[in-house]
Amino acid sequence: MDIKKIMQDIKKGCAEIIGEQRLEELVRAFYEKKENFFVKAGFDPTAPDLHLGHSVVLNKMALLQKHGAIVQFLIGDFTAQIGDPSGKSATRKPQSKEEVLKNAKTYEEQVFRILDKDKTELCFNSSWLNELGSAGLVALSSTFSVARMLERDDFEKRFKSQSPISVCEFLYPLLQGYDSVALKSDIEMGGTDQKFNLLMGRQLQRTYGLNKEQVVFMMPLLVGLDGVQKMSKSLGNYIGISENANDMYAKILSISDELMLLYYELLSDISFEDFTRLKEDLKNASLHPKKAKENLALELVARFHSKEKAIIAKDEFDKIHSANELPSVLDEYECEGEIWLAKALVLCALQSSSSEARRSIKANSVSVNSVKVKDEQMQLKLGEYILQVGKRKFARLKVK
Repeated sequence: MDIKKIMQDIKKGCAEIIGEQRLEELVRAFYEKKENFFVKAGFDPTAPDLHLGHSVVLNKMALLQKHGAIVQFLIGDFTAQIGDPSGKSATRKPQSKEEVLKNAKTYEEQVFRILDKDKTELCFNSSWLNELGSAGLVALSSTFSVARMLERDDFEKRFKSQSPISVCEFLYPLLQGYDSVALKSDIEMGGTDQKFNLLMGRQLQRTYGLNKEQVVFMMPLLVGLDGVQKMSKSLGNYIGISENANDMYAKILSISDELMLLYYELLSDISFEDFTRLKEDLKNASLHPKKAKENLALELVARFHSKEKAIIAKDEFDKIHSANELPSVLDEYECEGEIWLAKALVLCALQSSSSEARRSIKANSVSVNSVKVKDEQMQLKLGEYILQVGKRKFARLKVK
């Protein structure tokens, strides 16, 4: 087995690995001694739906499962009731236990579209954090100083701006780190925004005498359909993994050529070798970007639905759009700040009035980035959009 090639595939798209040599040792031990290792990733079930941004980490864990990993899929039912402050400029509202459990159920139904169920342990951190008790929590708190906690970027900014930081929020990274102690994880995965918390688990494993330091494996945050901000349901720039096949296919076809390469790197199962070849083929024009985008869309739709539905989605998309390809030159418009879609259509000279625009939306004649719009109240947030009315009226709008 070529461990070097396997490591190339594992590292494809990753932002940073702390303990890379240890990671290679774990993979090698699987092939030479049939020893499994444990990969942890935590998800606070604060929203019921997963999108492709979440799947970046899940895809990498699924790959590791093929090379010896047992995934510890950790649902933070205890910590979600605190709220993860990572990257937040204000204290986040905690979730009720009922909300957490309801959302956790939908997570269970969705993650096994990606992960191998037979190689996954579903864990709830209330199992050990409820048992930690007051004495255990005080002991845990004593392992880390307030000064060190304030080294974290978001805490530091809020402290300097005199924004409130609750003591409860200081507990969150400690509790996440303690999860790695309880699970004895060999690797913890997360986004780059989680670095402080992931390193906490590494430190606490030393503090609690586990005789190991987990590998910290960080993936980039996936940029959303707008090509500007990270994929987020609240920003409306996301592709949900439970979306119907046709919408998923159309949304993937709507991304820019530059974004397509990032999506290939972070979402596709393509090998490092094939990805390198793909970039070269695009560069020398032996592969058209549209064809590459179609292949990516087919792969992702097949993953979350089926190959049959992916083919049907492509046929449907081609049927609708083959005779209505985007013009080579589009009129371009700009606006400052979020804008109501109906007003955007007027601004871009696609409709004469907001009322006419609403009628067109009701008639199913309006598309944003090649996806039909049904919501008359849709707001366009920061980003770049292709607006279409009917089959022949197009414009490009930049919301700044």
